Amino acid sequence: MSDTPGKLRLGALVALVVGSMIGGGIFSLPQNMAASADVGAVLIGWAITAVGMLTLAFVFQTLANRKPDIDGGVYAYAKAGFGDYMGFSSAWGYWISAWLGNVGYFVLLFSTLGYFFPIFGEGNTPAAIIGASILLWAVHFLVLRGIKEAAFINLVTTIAKVVPLILFILIALFAFKLDIFTSDIWGLKNPSLGSVMDQVRNMMLVTVWVFIGIEGASIFSSRAEKRSDVGKATVLGFITVLLLLVLVNVLSLGIMTQPELAKLQNPSMAAVLEHVVGHWGAVLISVGLIISLLGALLSWVLLCAEIMFSAAKDHTMPAFLKKENVNHVPVNALWLTNAMVQLFLIITLFSASTYLSLIYLATSMILVPYLWSAAYGFLLAVRGETYENALAERKKDLIIGGIALIYAIWLIYAGGLKYLLLSALLYAPGAILFAKAKHESGQPVFTNIEKVIFAAVVIGALVAAYGLYDGFLTL
Repeated sequence: MSDTPGKLRLGALVALVVGSMIGGGIFSLPQNMAASADVGAVLIGWAITAVGMLTLAFVFQTLANRKPDIDGGVYAYAKAGFGDYMGFSSAWGYWISAWLGNVGYFVLLFSTLGYFFPIFGEGNTPAAIIGASILLWAVHFLVLRGIKEAAFINLVTTIAKVVPLILFILIALFAFKLDIFTSDIWGLKNPSLGSVMDQVRNMMLVTVWVFIGIEGASIFSSRAEKRSDVGKATVLGFITVLLLLVLVNVLSLGIMTQPELAKLQNPSMAAVLEHVVGHWGAVLISVGLIISLLGALLSWVLLCAEIMFSAAKDHTMPAFLKKENVNHVPVNALWLTNAMVQLFLIITLFSASTYLSLIYLATSMILVPYLWSAAYGFLLAVRGETYENALAERKKDLIIGGIALIYAIWLIYAGGLKYLLLSALLYAPGAILFAKAKHESGQPVFTNIEKVIFAAVVIGALVAAYGLYDGFLTL
């Protein structure tokens, strides 16, 4: 940990980034990817993701260094660049994405336990929801004891979950068969996958999902011991996770064929290892995943509370969300977050939402905050703000910011209309909290341009609500 009370060192920040990125996604990656793409499209998709996400990581690093006065990360950049409502929407969208992701994690956790105890099924049976609810409140009361203690537990679980991943990669390297890998590179034997372009587009939301958390260090920037560590932690965490993800995904495609992988129950990595070494492989991965999910739940509960707390401190969110307990934990933000997780766990029971449908929705909610962060990084370079004596750096950041912005726009397109409309449905009610925050600081709620944007969100939300009622949209 650190010598400064309550401050986080580089190691703890890297663990927060890696810990919040490696949750459950990587353990389900073989099936999630094979469900929508074959080898060729997977490789193209990873190449696009690696470039896009790396530029996004660089944007977060640049913003952490060039705007050291902005704490709170993602939403604060949107607010600084594009006004209060965009800042609020980013905080709101990020928060919803984070707790929806936690609902997805609970479903996956109990789906994994379902491997040992059939009563839990795929994680959305009554027994699984009761178990998830008990665990949710156990994590809640653990976090109430303090951020620094929870960050330490996160460091331990991060190490514990990386070990089975490395073991999987080493075993898969020896089991890899080139003839299986190259048997149907472009997915031509499986017309339901669509064209290569369709396959790339369809796998894109999964690749974003496994990288959510890349901004973890920037959200805790105000608690970092050294400001410069925030950017370093982001890039180090990203490169570590990218290597693990690509190896797990690509090696699996040389062990089982795309149609075989697509049929597996999650966590599919367990079934892939079982295919190679027998039953103990599945047990090893399942235990690794359970530790991993418990750690990720902890990181994400922390992130959820922290984003609402940061936003309340600078009047983007209502003042009641900045209340802290004696351990400096944002207590009201935590209660609100976990109440929403509880509500959606109950909804999961009735709508039978699977892990994949939950993560698609969570991913689509985070695309807006990512888009505004990339746009702000690009905007600074365009204006030359903070680049007074650094022309070469400005050119470099202009290119990086431009690529990150194009990538963020492409992701919204790849997500498709369904998730855009469902996102609007979740964004619209946030205006109540936004209006409350504005009222508290004695300002008018919307500027003229914000009224137009809000009207568009409301129209999208109404279409989505009708779509869910009519059945042409499903969760």
